[in-house]
Formats: sequence, C-alpha cells, structure tokens
Amino acid sequence: MSNYTLIIGNKNYSSWSLRPWLAMKVKGIDFTEKLIPLFDDAWAQAIAEVSPTSCVPVLQDGDLTIWETMAILEYMADRHPDAGFWPTDVKARAVARSVSNEMHAGFTNLRGNMPMNIRKSLPDKGDGEGVDKDVARIQALWADCRTRFGDGGDFLFGEFCNADAMFAPVVSRLTTYCVELDDASQKYVDAVQALPAMIEWSEAGRVEPWVVDEDEA
Repeated sequence: MSNYTLIIGNKNYSSWSLRPWLAMKVKGIDFTEKLIPLFDDAWAQAIAEVSPTSCVPVLQDGDLTIWETMAILEYMADRHPDAGFWPTDVKARAVARSVSNEMHAGFTNLRGNMPMNIRKSLPDKGDGEGVDKDVARIQALWADCRTRFGDGGDFLFGEFCNADAMFAPVVSRLTTYCVELDDASQKYVDAVQALPAMIEWSEAGRVEPWVVDEDEA
C-alpha cells in the first residue's frame, strides 16, 4: 500500500495539479488522491493545513511534504528510477528538463489568456497580446523534441515522461480554445488527449459541480 497522498485542486481548472497526477497515473504509481475545492468557503483553512504556500499540488509521503510541481516530479524520478519519469539518455534528459522548466516559468501570455477549463469549448476566446508568439514557440519546441528524441513513441521523447506531463495543461488549453496547429503538433495533442489517464482526469473535470468565476473566460 502506497504512502503517497497527492493533494490537488479542481480537475476542471487546476493545471498544476494535473501535471504530477498524470505523470504518476501513467507510470503506474499508486497514490491516494485528496481534492480540495478551489477558493470555496473552506479553501483557505483546508489548504493552509497541508501546504506551506497555500497552493496545490502537494505530495505527502509519510512525514514528508513536497509542495511544488517540479519538485514532486523530480521526487518521483528519484524514488522510482526505473519508471521512466525522465528519458534514460543523458542528452535527452537534459533537454527534457530544459523544456519542462521553460514550461514552468514561461508562456505566461497563453496561460493568462487561456485559463484551463476542460468543460468548455471556446473557439472565439483566448486571444491576447503575445499568445500567438507563445503558441509558435510551443509548436517549435515540440517539433524539435520530437525530431531529435521522439523515435519509438508518440510523445516528446518517445515514451511519456515528465516533460509531457508539464505540457499536458497546454494540450488541454489548446483543445478548449480550438487553436489551429500544424499537423505534427495536432498529432501530439491527440496522443496526449488519448492517454487513458488524461481521459479519466478530463471526464472527472467535466462533471465537477464547482465554478471558479475567475477561471471562466
């Protein structure tokens, strides 16, 4: 029985929660899921009890608490070195970490103008200054990873890894806002969306009862 507990926010909106949840599901890591509804009346007290930053996701492993997405993904790679959380090739692994951290820190125009909302289809929303530049960079980045390291699978480095988990919320956003992509990028989006774990998350998000007004475009 796993000691892992992953504390997440609403599946419809919580892009950061999706990342470690998806990675752990795809890699077959057992964990207990605890969902705290975002920003309802009980949110502030409930999240403060488990997260030093009052943010999700949070991973608990016994008496250890890890409260940041990339740290959770790195911890999973350390604890489960044979699960393939990162590529085995040292050069591919370095690039995978680079693009993951670029995603972590960047693409703020896309993220700001296209909040994750799995329940909606919003083809006429999401435009804003810098969004096209972010989409172009994402497609170029995906193409480079697939060209150099993508043999043997449908994902950025062939087999699904942490880099794909980091870009999964972007995949969701591009789907929600019906962004027109080049053929290779659309094929990658389709591969991520077809993951059974991604389908499971999305289906759960669509039936959630909660609405967060600030994330409704």
